[in-house]
Amino acid sequence: MARALALAAALALAPLAARAGAATPEAVTPALVSAAQADGKVVFYTAIDITVATQIAKSFEAAYPDITVQVERNGGERIAQRLAQERQANIFAVDVLDSSDTAQFITWKRQGWLTPFVPAEVAAKWPAEQRDAEGYFANERFTLMPIAYNTRLVKPADAPKSFADLLDPKWAGKIVKAHPGYSGGIVTSTFETSRALGWGYFERLGRQRVMQVQSATEPPKKLALGERALEADGLEYVLIHMQERGDPVAIVYPAEGTPLITGSVALADKAPHPSAARLFISFLFSRRTQQLMCDAGGMRSFHPDVTLKAGRTRLAEIKLLPADAEAQERETESLKQKYAEYFGT
Repeated sequence: MARALALAAALALAPLAARAGAATPEAVTPALVSAAQADGKVVFYTAIDITVATQIAKSFEAAYPDITVQVERNGGERIAQRLAQERQANIFAVDVLDSSDTAQFITWKRQGWLTPFVPAEVAAKWPAEQRDAEGYFANERFTLMPIAYNTRLVKPADAPKSFADLLDPKWAGKIVKAHPGYSGGIVTSTFETSRALGWGYFERLGRQRVMQVQSATEPPKKLALGERALEADGLEYVLIHMQERGDPVAIVYPAEGTPLITGSVALADKAPHPSAARLFISFLFSRRTQQLMCDAGGMRSFHPDVTLKAGRTRLAEIKLLPADAEAQERETESLKQKYAEYFGT
């Protein structure tokens, strides 16, 4: 596990240069809990699948019955659009921001839309590469973006083993894929895949009559329903959920490498419930919640004390594509334009 976490850390967010004034770590104290109870609520904008996000919210409410969690689930790119619209209208509705596009947090930090906050657990146990050096955000989870197939429609011997295999003419009209204009995770996976394979791959994939959906949570669901035989991308943790409940889906970690998707979280600037937000963020990074996200949610954790559920593929067994959030931030708009050109969306 330690080796796998070290590998993930090396491939994920590159640390930003530290400057004076980095946030001081904050522990959960009786005073914080009391102030959070007085707030009575926390508003959570999140890209986590609604089923998992609701589990997390209910777990928090069980631990702190006097505080409710308002879960607002959307794709990462839609969250960014909503936040921008609210800021333009001088509306401050959100307390905690979560997205599968870490590059967004670099932008939000620059724009002054985040408040630095470092939970004690993050300061003590998180890899430096997985948190902003000044404490404005940290990666509270990660997952992968593999390809997959419906086991009732595709035999294992015939299943694709690589991204390149998806270009075979026999799969034309049989593939589903999510869109980077909606999903932050798909922005990240598209960025990593285009760097590894070149944009020629997407140009050719765009000719395969691919079913285009929005969220990265959707391709696995289309797959399980048999609406398409293959998915070109989709969240690993959603596929894991489906496999463990008996749905006919099989995961393939592509030979070229699998995109690694970090999910970041931050305290919003001028949060209406700041103490409840701090308590909720600390709860997200606690070993208890990290284990819940891993076991019940199917996600992966940077927490060194979290264990991987039996039967799941260890990170050390998977070839990964490297992440670079700072480069991704610079290239996101051109990435979306190229994607729209090749897929006609």
